[in-house]
Amino acid sequence: MEVVTRSIITCPVCGHQQEEEMPTDACQYFYECESCKTLLKPKPGDCCVFCSYGTAPCPPVQEDRRCC
Repeated sequence: MEVVTRSIITCPVCGHQQEEEMPTDACQYFYECESCKTLLKPKPGDCCVFCSYGTAPCPPVQEDRRCC
């Protein structure tokens, strides 16, 4: 299985979408929306903002590794 390293994050506040490169060896816990400047954090049970708001889970989760 090929690991996806790009994901589109959708802001739950304003709906803005932005494609971002995901780190392959760590979680990204915070993400600031480029449009409304809301600071996004993972939803309960998720390890990072990509798992919560992205079109693809983070690479560590895709590879069934512990993320954080």
